[in-house]
Amino acid sequence: MVSTRIPRLVIAAPASGSGKTTVATGLMRAFADAGLAVSPHKVGPDYIDPGYHALATGRPGRNLDAYMCGPERIAPLFLHGAAGCDVAVVEGVMGLYDGASGQGELASTAHVAKLLKAPVVLVVDASSQSRSVAALVHGFASWDPEVRVAGVILNKVGSDRHEALLREALTESGVPVLGAVRRVQQAHTPSRHLGLIPVAERSTEAVEAVAAQAAQVREGCDLEALLALARSAPPLLDEPWAPHGLWAGVPASNPAPTRLWAGVPQGGTGGHKPPTGPQPDKAPVVAVAGGPAFTFSYTEHTELLQAAGAEVAPFDPLHDEALPDHTAALVIGGGFPEIYAPELSANEPLRKQVAALAASGAPVIAECAGLLYLSRSLDGKPMCGVLPADARMSGRLTLGYREAVAIADTPLARAGTRVRGHEFHRTVTEPGAGASPAWGFTHPERRTEGFVAGGVHASYLHVHWAGAPGAAARLVAGAAARG
Repeated sequence: MVSTRIPRLVIAAPASGSGKTTVATGLMRAFADAGLAVSPHKVGPDYIDPGYHALATGRPGRNLDAYMCGPERIAPLFLHGAAGCDVAVVEGVMGLYDGASGQGELASTAHVAKLLKAPVVLVVDASSQSRSVAALVHGFASWDPEVRVAGVILNKVGSDRHEALLREALTESGVPVLGAVRRVQQAHTPSRHLGLIPVAERSTEAVEAVAAQAAQVREGCDLEALLALARSAPPLLDEPWAPHGLWAGVPASNPAPTRLWAGVPQGGTGGHKPPTGPQPDKAPVVAVAGGPAFTFSYTEHTELLQAAGAEVAPFDPLHDEALPDHTAALVIGGGFPEIYAPELSANEPLRKQVAALAASGAPVIAECAGLLYLSRSLDGKPMCGVLPADARMSGRLTLGYREAVAIADTPLARAGTRVRGHEFHRTVTEPGAGASPAWGFTHPERRTEGFVAGGVHASYLHVHWAGAPGAAARLVAGAAARG
């Protein structure tokens, strides 16, 4: 057992909208500007905040999701991402104790803080209170004795007088005030229908916003006290996660199946045997969509693909008229294609190449935005036409964790493989004739979802591959078999 000491803080809040993203991102940048190597992390499935974290620190933003990856992988994933850093800052999700619906503390910020044995700094929106702040902080600090709420940062403070009243109220709470951030507009980060606007879409504006957030934190917070608190975290007794060797202990086949849906076997958690086939002399090229329209990707996915022997080749469907040379498999993740539907549609040469690659039987994995891009149309604009479906924006938000089982063998999973994932979209797809579903959802509702056709696996479900051992290796093996 390895003992590793990495200074770390969890930035949490009583509720969403309290300002934890502003404070966490500003603190990351302030530490980095002070010459520290900062490891940025985000609790939960969010893709957008880690982009700002990466901009603030110069290191990849990483997610810590105990639902999708399993509680047992949280500390190892953290140690992998934070290796060699001076301090780690972990931004929480929602309210401190809000986790997966109906499953207690699972995947909450408090749960992750306990798994990391990390002190928590509570960011409180103090804009409409004074003495009541003490009762609020006392309640959060005393709710779970295993959660160490070790400091408070007062956000949206209106004046010197307001700050004095808040500090006086908190004097007897036993939780020190480590900062007071004033209400100002220059650090505002614009949002739209699915949250903050991604860094890739804002460029100069995003840089200026992060710099402004850091300035606010430097002016209003005690950086030395925050760093000392981070250094008080005890060692972690876990092995760092590694993308290599994840096939160890994975069964070659599923146990005896039972019936779940007609024709659908229900297997165990280890059903990830990769397809066999000839190994090429060169690493198979896995093209991965990026650019402003496809910004949602977990850092570990690229690491897993590379560890499985792939050459990962990024491309931008907005601007690149051809897939990378020698593409043997394609991954199209999430993002905002609905914002760029006219531009994506106008890039007809690439759409035709994607359709031809899919028709050839090559492995094609599409999540959410990728599903929309592979459809016949999106809001009336022609897309790749790989899937017998048309997509459009709707007024309804679909959001939440899901448990699912693979309905058919695909390049991502064998039939019967169980996964945990997340849905987050305001679009709907209208399947045409001949559509075969990818997943059967088992919780919180039972329904089928997604599309499977040849080597194509397309779905609204986001899956973190660190929580699905073998998925990346299966994809790469399928690509290599075409060599």
